[in-house]
Amino acid sequence: MKKTGRRPSRLAAATTAVGLVAAGLTVAGGTAVAHGHGYSALIQRASYGVPHITGRDFASLGFGVGYAQAEDNVCLIAERMVTVRAERSRWFGAETGNVGSDLFHQKAIDDRAAERLLDGPRDGIRAPSTEVRDQVRGFVAGYNRYLRGTKKITDPACAGKDWVRPITELDMWRASWARMVRASSGALADGIVAAAPPTAGGIGAPPVAGGIGVPASAPQAEAVVAARDGAPAGVGSNAYGLGRDGTASGAGMLLANPHFPWDGAERFYRMHLKVPGRYDVEGAALVGDPLVEIGHNGRIAWSHTVSTARRFAWHRLALVPGDPTSYLYDGQPREMTARTVTVQTPAGPVSRTLYDTHFGPVVVVPGRFDWTATSAYAITDANATNNRALDGWLAMGRARSVGELRAVLNQRQFLPWVNVIAADRDGRALYADHSVVPRVTDSLAAACIPDSFQPLYASSGQAVLDGSRSSCELGRDPDAAVPGILGPANLPTLVRGDYVTNSNDSYWLANPAQRLEGYPRIVGDERTRRSLRTRLGVQQVRQRLAGTDGLPGKRFTTGKLWDVTLGNRAYGGELVRDGLVRVCEARSAATASDGTTVDLTAACAALRGWDLRVDLGSRGAHLFTEFALAGGLRFADPFDPAAPLGTPSRLAVDDPRVRTALADAVGKLAGIPLDARLGDLQTEPRGAERIPIHGGRAEAGVFNMIIGGFESGVGYPKVRHGTSFLMAVELGRTGPTGRQILTYSQSANPTSPWYADQTRLYSGKGWDTIKFTQKQLRADPNLVTYRVWERRR
Repeated sequence: MKKTGRRPSRLAAATTAVGLVAAGLTVAGGTAVAHGHGYSALIQRASYGVPHITGRDFASLGFGVGYAQAEDNVCLIAERMVTVRAERSRWFGAETGNVGSDLFHQKAIDDRAAERLLDGPRDGIRAPSTEVRDQVRGFVAGYNRYLRGTKKITDPACAGKDWVRPITELDMWRASWARMVRASSGALADGIVAAAPPTAGGIGAPPVAGGIGVPASAPQAEAVVAARDGAPAGVGSNAYGLGRDGTASGAGMLLANPHFPWDGAERFYRMHLKVPGRYDVEGAALVGDPLVEIGHNGRIAWSHTVSTARRFAWHRLALVPGDPTSYLYDGQPREMTARTVTVQTPAGPVSRTLYDTHFGPVVVVPGRFDWTATSAYAITDANATNNRALDGWLAMGRARSVGELRAVLNQRQFLPWVNVIAADRDGRALYADHSVVPRVTDSLAAACIPDSFQPLYASSGQAVLDGSRSSCELGRDPDAAVPGILGPANLPTLVRGDYVTNSNDSYWLANPAQRLEGYPRIVGDERTRRSLRTRLGVQQVRQRLAGTDGLPGKRFTTGKLWDVTLGNRAYGGELVRDGLVRVCEARSAATASDGTTVDLTAACAALRGWDLRVDLGSRGAHLFTEFALAGGLRFADPFDPAAPLGTPSRLAVDDPRVRTALADAVGKLAGIPLDARLGDLQTEPRGAERIPIHGGRAEAGVFNMIIGGFESGVGYPKVRHGTSFLMAVELGRTGPTGRQILTYSQSANPTSPWYADQTRLYSGKGWDTIKFTQKQLRADPNLVTYRVWERRR
């Protein structure tokens, strides 16, 4: 028999201890201690609804996390579970995307992908530890406890919907697996589903399933192949790690600035999690994940940026003549594994036969990686067996220094597709791309990538290996945590006393004073042109340390770090605006790409008056953004690897495409004043309210990236992607201090009090404070404390 409950206690700071006792807990040395068996968690809700959760063990901590996240985002978690259960078509309709997603996830269910993650000794490397399993078990119990206890879900996104159901531990592990393969199998999912052996015409036949939404092409896989690096689509980030020589106090400092979707399952969620004496971390995780993924403890802080490394390796299969589902391996035939996968839709079941090799799934990318009578292509997904991530983040949260954090990274090798940037209390800063990367060394690439695919490897890091030879298998580095991935010695790491930085380019210029070179091409490119966002990110640090950025003094405080991050400079404009105005004023009209003639008079005036920023009051910023998106940022000077931060920099004023791009931008903005304030055009809806949003596009060289969906004649009425969780934290001797915010607010529920408050705060460049200690937390006038529990008898 279960007993469950939720006991709230609204507390002023002075009566917090009394409230703990009233909630069924005792206070021992300032720590809440639960009594009895089962789950019991203390939740202290601070301003903006941020939960500070304490459990006596990891099962109870997980219980509190699951309960709190369900209170705020039950619909997001429920929909995520629909996805990994392969039920999107059943509940949301048989559109192509839903059917393809369901077939991919049903294949993973049939393959027992999640179950295999749990097999093995519970050491956190070969299989998840008992602590992590307890955390997941508690999360499931807490989420389900919320569902049982709530009288009515108030979020209209899922209120009264039958797809909101209790979850299982296996659901959570399936969701974790899906997160791991986000940049590999998951990104190529439509190519896996579309793969079919050739017909008489010689190319793989498109899927046939009664016309019900089964993908006949693979646009997502095509985008992966076309991408310049391995960063998954739709995500990015900035991060600074500042050491003793970069801060006013000499203590380490960190900027966390991930750029993620503002809606859906990849929203972040702020939380502070504590098991007394064992774990104490404040920060954020993606909704539905049970542990902090970006954050800090009392001595070290870390963030992640999306890495350029590739997460899979291609294998070109030499097919057996006359048998397109068998391939030759060391001269001997091997049969592919064919499996019929079936999913349910409102119109009935849909089935599809999918194919695997000993490398992994067969993938088709039409026109690039076709399945013909003589060849096909399979991938090895380095993250498909990554069961180390939750234990890795748990261990990160326990590290006490950059040195200990490096040891965690070296031993566990768990980061699925991100870099880590960190700083510690002693003033050391760390950059590392110790993510999971297939073991394609330079020697293996030279020996095993056919000549026809060497240019693809050189330009994008995609390795297409000869799949007919065992000598071209990925092998094992002696220092690698598991076979088939690059070990720490083959991955870039840098520790500095001044700073490290990353803005989604490769590791090469983590600090330009100590360039990282000589790593396998699959990890990233070197001595190549950097993005404008990367260049601005480095320059902002250099100018602050030199005191030339217009702010008082030199070096960083958390306040100055915040001001620099939200300074909203548009570096592309700083480089070319004056030249563009001269081009504009040379002739009053230009021809757009569709052949129409466009008057540039108003555009010239708007650009001339622009303040070169993307603040709410910046006039004309949107025009420059559209000019950049139209391909107008063309430079006259070449990139110089000896001067990577300064080149290229001069607008190609004689290139006719510059004027064409400006004309296209003006045409696209028809009906919108070219000198309008950005805050009047770029907004985020919260009910009937339209909150003005600052920030801009990376294509224009903006550090504080915001991507709004464009609506003709209106502007950008809804943010799709960009700055999400923002944290500037200093690791001082008296404890962590600083600023943080979740731009789109804590809850996706329009009826929640925490649906819009941080969004308004972000609009005004405001912040919430770090609340790591009980003293900091008790000073919050909005503190609400309650206990959630479930006992078994």
